[in-house]
Formats: sequence, structure tokens, C-alpha cells
Amino acid sequence: MVSLLSRHGPSVCLRAPALARTVTAVPHRQAQVADVGKGLETTTSSIPLFVNRKSAAQSTTPAPIVRPVATALPQDRDEFWREVPVWENVSAKDFLSYRWSVANTVQGTAKLFKFLHAVVPEEVPLNELGTQMQSRDEFIADVMEGVAAATMAIRMTPYILSRVNWENPRHDPIIRQFLPLKSVLIPDHPKLALDSLHEEADSPVKGLVHRYSDKALFLPTSVCPTYCMFCTRSYAVGADTDTVTKASLKPTRRRWEEAFAYIENTPALQDIVVSGGDSYYLQPDQLRMIGDRLIGMPNIKRFRFASKGLAVAPSRILDESDGWVNALIDISNKAKKAGKAVAWHTHFNHPNEISWISKDASQKLFEEGVMVRNQTVLLRGVNDDVDTMSKLIRDLADNKVFPYYVYQCDMVERVEHLRTPLQTILDLEARIRGSIAGFMMPQFVVDLPAGGGKRLACSYESYDPKTGLSTYMAPAVTGRDKENKVYEYYDPIDTLPN
Repeated sequence: MVSLLSRHGPSVCLRAPALARTVTAVPHRQAQVADVGKGLETTTSSIPLFVNRKSAAQSTTPAPIVRPVATALPQDRDEFWREVPVWENVSAKDFLSYRWSVANTVQGTAKLFKFLHAVVPEEVPLNELGTQMQSRDEFIADVMEGVAAATMAIRMTPYILSRVNWENPRHDPIIRQFLPLKSVLIPDHPKLALDSLHEEADSPVKGLVHRYSDKALFLPTSVCPTYCMFCTRSYAVGADTDTVTKASLKPTRRRWEEAFAYIENTPALQDIVVSGGDSYYLQPDQLRMIGDRLIGMPNIKRFRFASKGLAVAPSRILDESDGWVNALIDISNKAKKAGKAVAWHTHFNHPNEISWISKDASQKLFEEGVMVRNQTVLLRGVNDDVDTMSKLIRDLADNKVFPYYVYQCDMVERVEHLRTPLQTILDLEARIRGSIAGFMMPQFVVDLPAGGGKRLACSYESYDPKTGLSTYMAPAVTGRDKENKVYEYYDPIDTLPN
């Protein structure tokens, strides 16, 4: 392992397959930023999804309550986004506006190409020692060839793009998650599949996955604020790519009603995960409607909204001109009065994703009583060493975000370079456990291929590091010939001894 000095904080250790070098930190521009709750424009910024404009116009939903942003945190805040050349003149007021964020999201290859030309230096390090360099055009060509081979479309928010070290993008842990470089892709394992978890096979109605006896996954939309290369739902999420025609989950009222009817008519269901896509791409009225429907179902005791928004667009939580967070807070409070539990499950993978903006957003949610849990994916070259994973877990805990899961990367296509051997997750758990309070220690799990569900990584029936094959049983998961089924997970071929 080698030390890599991040421009966004103290040095962290990253494991890489090749040699490594220390990257010089880029100086920050310091600024006093006023209370982020004041002075924001009173405009709406929700992105319309489903198309019942008549009923939307007739909505009797009360106006959202304006809640002040927490002011207990330090007021000396770095305008880090100004380090990105295209945003060097963007004020805090604009950057913290969700409407501005949506307008400046980099989506599609044309916008990506233009953005990279504006922010990537004339030369960037080719190897981690920095002894070899490549031109801007060579780096961008590598990215564009990778995009053509990937299963996921391109969409990245200004926030997450501003957390990248553009002086050394090839070796940045955020770039590694969201931008495919053709030169780092390796051939897929023969056992990989586009829908590796068999979600479509476990869907009694379109967009509702019912695998566990008392829990179901509702997918109201297939759009996200930022698309991850390693998405387990690459069969459906985002726009079509050169390699995949998506099984799109459009947010239509008819499809939603079929899902609600199934939930209501299945008494064994008690727990619903509302995901996608991403719940961030629901309008506030849609979020309230889903929450009200679930609260009103006698069989439902718990539900959670899954969204990467806190990690990739946290300003929305602080932007009082946008009603999404108020809808979430109101649903949480209403559910508590009904004796039901609501949570937000978010997705941070690296400490560099955390800034004072996400800290303020987490503090606001904490003060408003919203339970927030995090689900991390273990990724090679991103967070697969003890120092980085430990820092991530502790930083989340310090910001009142409960570390819930660390997932072994799913066996999906075109991400073989991001998967790790099972031994890596076993070693991480063994070395981290005991270093933080047990209630802040995540579960290290494998979401079993072929629909076996989540199992503790250490609960394997067998594991042979030489062949890379691990086997698991899932006694509680039944149906579709799953009784006594043995599930197999395979390590990446390039990590095997021979």
C-alpha cells in the first residue's frame, strides 16, 4: 500500500496493482461562506417524472415548512469547487442551489467531452510514480473509448466532479467509480451477468423485486443524479448505451399502482425499500404520495428511501427553495406518529466524497430526526485497504450517518477491474472490527448471484482462494427452486495465483 495525498483532506492509503506516487495537494481557495440557508433563490427545481399534470395541479399538499439550516458547524468553509476551471467564478449561493446543480450536471458524451477539455491539464500522470505522462487528448480518448464499452451512461453532478483531483484524474478514486478508462478495463469473468442478482426473475410485477419473505424492493424510477460504473441495476438504470438496451422502469402511475396493489395484497410483506434509479429523482409530491401509501398499509411496518443524493448532490438538503428534503422529513415524522420506522439509505464509497456541504446536510437531517444509513461498495483501487475503509466508516459515524453495509462488488459486466477477491473483504472486516463502536460497525456482505440475497461475507460454506470460488447457502430465501440452493461467487480471474 502507498500513501496518496488527497487534495480534499489528509492522506489516505490506496492499494493499487501497479507502482504508486505521492500526488501533490492542490492549494485550496479559502472563503467565508454565509449561512447556506440564507439568500437562496426561491425557485423550484424538481425534475418532473410522471405525467399526470391535472392531478398535480389539483394537489392539496400543504406548502413545505421552511426549516433553517443548522449553524452549529464552523463557518470557515472552503469553496473547493472554484478549483475546477469552469466553476472558478461560481458563488456559494449558486453552487448550493439544486437548480444550478441540475442545470450544470454533465450528462452524455458530448457534454463530457467538452467538460474534460476544459478541466484536464495539458499533461496528466500516466503511471502512479509520475515518471510517465500522457497528453490531455490521450486521456480524453481513453475515457471516450471506455464510455463506448461501458454498460452505464454518463451523468455526474457538479458536486462530485468538484471532488476530483483533476491534476491527476487517472488515479483519482472518484474518477475510478464513475468514468471508465478503456485502458484499465479487463475481460469479464465468464460467470458475470448483466442482471447478476436475478432481480427481473424475482419481480412478480414490473419494478417490484420480492425475494425475502417479509421485504420487497420497489423501483419507481430508473434515473439517478450520478451513474456509477458498477451499478448492479445496469440492466435498467439510465439511458441506453452502445452495449446495453435498458429495461427501462418509467415512473408511470399504472406501473406504480400495480406495485402498490401487490404490496397491499401480500400480508407477509412488512418492509419496503424504495429505490430505483434513485429516490432523489422523485418530485416532492411523489415522495409524499409513496410515503402516505406505505404508511396507510396496515401490513407495512418499515420502509426506507434509497438515494445516493447525500453523497453526490448534498446541496439539495440545504436548499430551501427545493421541497424534496421537507417531504422526506414530513414523511419521517408522520410515520413515527403512526408507529412506523422510516430511514434514508445513502451511498458513500470514499472519504473524499465528504465535504462541509455533506456534513451540514447530515447535521440538518440529524436535527430533524431522520435516520440515515450508508451502504458502501467495496471497490478495487478505491476503498480496498484498511486505512481508507476505516476513515470512511469513522467519517460517516462522526456525521451521524450509520455505516450499514459494505458490499462485495456484484458480478456485473464491465467492472471486473473494480472487483476484489473475497479474501479482501474478509481481511478488512477482521482488521477493522473492534476499532469503532459495534453499533457503528457495518456488516460486510455478499449479495449472492442468482438471487440468494445478502449473506455475511464470512458465512461462506467453502472458499478456495486458489480457484476463487466461494459458496453460500441462504436458508431463508425460498421460491423459484431456491430451497437448498448453493450460490457461487467468483473472484476476479486476474487476482488468482496462476
